[in-house]
Amino acid sequence: MASSNTTERSGLVGTFQWFVHSEVTGSLLLITCTVAALLLANSPWAGAYRDLLHTYIGVSWGDATFKLSLHHWINDGLMVIFFFVVGLEIKRELVVGELSSFDKASLPVAAALGGMVVPAAFYVALNTGGAGARGWGIPMATDIAFALGVLAIFGKRVPIGLKVFLTALAIADDLGAVAVIAIFYTEKTNLAALAVAGLLLFFLFGAIRLGVRSTGVQLILMIAVWLAVFASGVHATIAGILLAMVIPVRPVVSPMDFISDAERVLEKVKERQRAGSRIVTDRDQLDAMEFVHTGSHKALPWGLMLERTLHPVQVWIILPLFALANAGVVIDSHILEALANPISLGVVLGLAVGKPLGILGLSWIAVKARLGALPSGVTWTQILGAGCLAGIGFTMSLFISDLAFADEGVITSAKLGILVASLVSAVIGAVILVRTLPKQG
Repeated sequence: MASSNTTERSGLVGTFQWFVHSEVTGSLLLITCTVAALLLANSPWAGAYRDLLHTYIGVSWGDATFKLSLHHWINDGLMVIFFFVVGLEIKRELVVGELSSFDKASLPVAAALGGMVVPAAFYVALNTGGAGARGWGIPMATDIAFALGVLAIFGKRVPIGLKVFLTALAIADDLGAVAVIAIFYTEKTNLAALAVAGLLLFFLFGAIRLGVRSTGVQLILMIAVWLAVFASGVHATIAGILLAMVIPVRPVVSPMDFISDAERVLEKVKERQRAGSRIVTDRDQLDAMEFVHTGSHKALPWGLMLERTLHPVQVWIILPLFALANAGVVIDSHILEALANPISLGVVLGLAVGKPLGILGLSWIAVKARLGALPSGVTWTQILGAGCLAGIGFTMSLFISDLAFADEGVITSAKLGILVASLVSAVIGAVILVRTLPKQG
C-alpha cells in the first residue's frame, strides 16, 4: 500500500490530489473562524475584539519606529505568505500544470475571464457614481478552498475533469485578482522603493540560480523585498507573488538522470553489502551515499517543495486568522435594508449570478469557437454548478473590500454582501451538482 501511494504521488495526478486534499481539510476551520468572528462582533465582547485588532505592534530603534495594528500585520504581513503560496500555485500551473499549454489553458482561462468581467459588470451597473464605485473588483474573486471543499462533499461522484477545471479556473482567477490589486488598488507609487524591490529580487534570483540555498540569506532578502514593496505604495502582499515568480518549479537535475546516476553509484554499495558488510566502511561507499543524499535535493522541484511545506501554514494558521480579523461583520435588525443597498446587492448579484453566467457563457463560446473542449465526462450543467461554486468569493473578496474602501460602513456593506453571496453560491452549486452528478453505485 505504501509503495502504491508513493507511486501515485510521484506524478501530476498525485500532486493535484494532494493539493485538493490540503485545501479541503482547512475549509471547516475557516468556516469555524468565520462564525467565531461574526459571534464576537455581535457579542458583549465586540469592543474588546475591535480593540485587539487595532492594537499596534512593532519595533523601535532610536527615533525610528515601525508599527502596524494587529489587523494590518495579518492583512499586510501574514497574507504575504498566502500570496506567496498562491504565486507558487500559479507558476506551477503555468509551467507544468493545467495552464502550461494553450490546449490545456484555453477553457479554464476563458471561464475565469468570464467569471471576472461579468460579475464586475453587474456590480458597476448598480454602483456607478456611488459610494461603492471602487468596489468593482470584489465580486471578481473565487475562494478555491471553499469551492473545492463543497465539491469534495460529493467524493468519487465528481469527474476528475470537473475538479481539474475548477482548480485551474480558480488559479487563473487568482492571477486576475492579483493583477487587479496591483494595478487598480494602488494609490501612490514610490518608484525609488519599487526599484530597490526590483534590485533585491534580482539578487535573490541570482542567488537561487547560483545554487545558494541558505535559508538565512534567502529569508533576509525576502523580508527586504517585502519592506521595499511596502514602502513603494504597492500593496505589500504583491511581494508574495513577485517572490514566488523567482522560485524555480523545475528541478536542477531531471528525475531520470538522478535515478540513472544513483543506480550506478549505489551498485558499488550493493556489491560491498553482498560481500557481508553491514555498514558503510570506506570512502567509496560514503561518497555514493552522500551523492544520493545531495542529488535527491537537486531532483526535487523547489517550488513544489515550498508549496507543500507552506500550505499547512496557510490553511491552518494564516487563513483562519484572516477570517477572525476580517469576517466580523455587525448584524442588526436592519440587515435586510443593508442587503438592499447598491454595494451589498452588487456583490451578491455579481458573485451569485454574474459568476456562473460569466463562466458558463465564456466556456460555451470557447468550446463553440474550438478554442477548447469540455473535459471528459463533464456536462454543461456540471460546468454551471462549478461556476456557482466559483461564486464563493470569501478570502480574496474580503481582502479586496479592505483595499477598495476606507469608510467602515461601506466596508461592512461589502462584507455582508460577500458572506451572503458565498453562502447562496455554495447552496445553489451544491443543489445543481446533487442533481447532475452520477449516482454513487
